[in-house]
Amino acid sequence: MDDPWERFNKIDEFRGLRYRLEPDYKKSLLDIPESVKQRIRQRLVVLYGKEQVEEIYSQVARIMRIHHAHATREIVEAEQNFDPTRRFTERDVVLITYGDLILTEERSPLRTLVDFAEVFFQGLITTLHILPFYPYSSDRGFSVISYAEVDPHLGTWDEIAELASSFRLMFDGVFNHVSSKNRLFQKFLDGTPGFQDYFITFESEEAMNEEDLQHVFRPRTSPLLTEFYTINGPRYVWTTFSPDQIDLNYRNPEVLYKVLGILLYYVRRGADIIRLDAVTYIWHERGTSCANLQQTHEVVKLIRDVLDVSAPHVALITETNVPHKDNIAYFGNGSNEAQMVYNFALPPLVLHTFQTGRATALSRWAADLRAPSDMTCFFNFLDSHDGIGLMGVRGILSEEEIEDMCDRVEAHGGFVSVKDNGGRHPEPLRTQQHMVQRAQQRGFR
Repeated sequence: MDDPWERFNKIDEFRGLRYRLEPDYKKSLLDIPESVKQRIRQRLVVLYGKEQVEEIYSQVARIMRIHHAHATREIVEAEQNFDPTRRFTERDVVLITYGDLILTEERSPLRTLVDFAEVFFQGLITTLHILPFYPYSSDRGFSVISYAEVDPHLGTWDEIAELASSFRLMFDGVFNHVSSKNRLFQKFLDGTPGFQDYFITFESEEAMNEEDLQHVFRPRTSPLLTEFYTINGPRYVWTTFSPDQIDLNYRNPEVLYKVLGILLYYVRRGADIIRLDAVTYIWHERGTSCANLQQTHEVVKLIRDVLDVSAPHVALITETNVPHKDNIAYFGNGSNEAQMVYNFALPPLVLHTFQTGRATALSRWAADLRAPSDMTCFFNFLDSHDGIGLMGVRGILSEEEIEDMCDRVEAHGGFVSVKDNGGRHPEPLRTQQHMVQRAQQRGFR
């Protein structure tokens, strides 16, 4: 059997290859297979209806062909020879880091990371996941002001390119929302024609009734709707995560075009894996939970279709901190959605094992763990920049076991985040008094 590390080296044909900065329209246009055309059209029907499908498909195809015009002959040949079953192995190690985790006085943070990685990471890791390195206004990078720029406080695209010449790179696709300082939202506030449907807005807070609010599933306690003053008066805007993070409206196909263009721009800038941040909440449907909807999966599948033709070496990983059965649904059938999903059940199950001294739950769950195809795999991790999520073990551990785990963490000085339980004036699900009482009842110190 081949050595896994050798397999990595063999498929790593894209290191050092760079796309043209300008498109070359003299070359042959991208040939989109008929089967892919039909799949994309079917997805667009689900999302936008039959009446618009041909117009929207033509725009999606145009974006793909623009990307293809940037590809050199060497890139095209490497893509044609790429074997997706040899993409990942058990020897793959991903390092997650912020762009400014290592600092020196003389060099930019990204230049410091380049120099550090070349000395200490070569041969030890295969992929660098640099958390959002774009200009941002809050949430440590996840409120993106400009998708196509590198935060000047971190460095430049040239330093990203240097890292891409030595490692695979994972970029964050923060496509659920934008910063309130993002140019797209500023154009909405200014009343610029063509930008009024980029976001989900209401003229009053009461326009979304209490029943609809109760349905919405979200991991925050801040109000769902945030008031902004626009040139046309006050508007209440959908903000799943914070008042500074404005949800995009994918019901508007212009939003889809914008996101697909950014996605392929990241490919040209060296992305080998695109992490779809908070993709769980990307489609909004009043009267539903607005999480894990059919349309959400269709958007992910559409992105996969685009990449399979335009850049088949680039993989998708979905960040979906939801119960395990919903999480693994983002594999699709094993060939039509994400190639990797975060294994969100693993960290809390490992913590539960250490806390209780019993591996029964972990072993029982692991015994049934299967990837749906040889093109997919789980992204195993024990902690992340978001901490340890508990949604992944809903249905695996009992509610009592999850509560015990939280109480033990709090009793030892740790913190437990809370989420909105619905309603116009949300309250934390766990109050401080409740936490203290439960810890005392269970004898945790």
